[in-house]
Amino acid sequence: MKTRGMGRVYRPKYRDKKTGETKEIPTWWVQYCQRGKVYRESSHSANRIDAVRLLRKRHGEMGKGGLVGPDVEKTTFEDMAAMVMADYKANGRSSIDRVEDAIDHLRGFFGGTSRAVDITSDVATAYVTARQDEKAANSTINNELSALKRMFRLAERAAKVAQCPYVAKLQLNNVRKGFFESEQFDSVLSRLPGDLKPMAVCAYVTGWRVHDEILTRQRHHVDLRAGWLRLEPGETKNRKGRMFPLTPRLREVLEKQITRTEALQRAMGQIIPWLFHREGKPIKSFRRSWITACRLAGVPGRIPHDFRRSAVRNLERAGVPRSAAMEMVGHKTEAIYRRYAIADEGMLREAGEKLSALHQADEQRKSFGKVLAK
Repeated sequence: MKTRGMGRVYRPKYRDKKTGETKEIPTWWVQYCQRGKVYRESSHSANRIDAVRLLRKRHGEMGKGGLVGPDVEKTTFEDMAAMVMADYKANGRSSIDRVEDAIDHLRGFFGGTSRAVDITSDVATAYVTARQDEKAANSTINNELSALKRMFRLAERAAKVAQCPYVAKLQLNNVRKGFFESEQFDSVLSRLPGDLKPMAVCAYVTGWRVHDEILTRQRHHVDLRAGWLRLEPGETKNRKGRMFPLTPRLREVLEKQITRTEALQRAMGQIIPWLFHREGKPIKSFRRSWITACRLAGVPGRIPHDFRRSAVRNLERAGVPRSAAMEMVGHKTEAIYRRYAIADEGMLREAGEKLSALHQADEQRKSFGKVLAK
């Protein structure tokens, strides 16, 4: 039976092997066409009305630009999760542990058997509410929502889902504004153990990420002759290489660290590849030493990432062109850089003094013009 302008609903026929008669199966099927391709699908019902409804549903989906066929309806949450993990592994993403943790939280709510078509915008909102009831931070929930959106984007690209539902992220109000004045940094530095001091100076000067970009440096990343400290392509968050010029303070601390390491190598009779280390072993954690040093220096609550803000502010103070500063510190976009370029009280006072000087110069020109007019 045809449904005018839509395709048709029908009951497939078969030949009975015993009697040779042609019969119809009791289940109704639908047939429709999109872009020249014919689709046939069972309604799983013996009621013709159910088949007509299914056919209208498919045409409605085609009218919206996305056909949700039988294969798409079979896509599950676990199918999409597997796509994300495969994508992260294939591209060597360093944040694979974080996305795996996010998927685990999502799995606890949606379950391993949830279909993708059942994860709608209102269901995503319900997930946010459930995570808030668990006292999860907004930033944590946003990371999990990002993983969910990535799952849908990959599935949509593979034609496993019709479209990605709208997933609204939460507003964040956790922007930190901590940075070190020079005397504050020197006070903290004096209270750190000796094996952490070179690392701290390097972080303060360069603004590089401590755990991922500084503690991973090896001797061959320092070129004393050319005057560079290097990050190779693929080692940074944005996958780009980076070079930082050896300023006098940075050169001094690195030269002393290299000399100290070479002496330790001779004493131990083994090669130490790491630029910063504890008696030849890589530094994995320094949390307790850091907290103690900050507390004794009168700046409790500071975190190593404050070095990044401090370096950006120092580059701004020094008048370094923003494009060069972004390359040195490793900010891919100016929008991100501006988040770190915090204007402190000293910078604002200096700006006020420059503005006052400009106004005074204007008044002097006006006074001089009046004198000439007489």
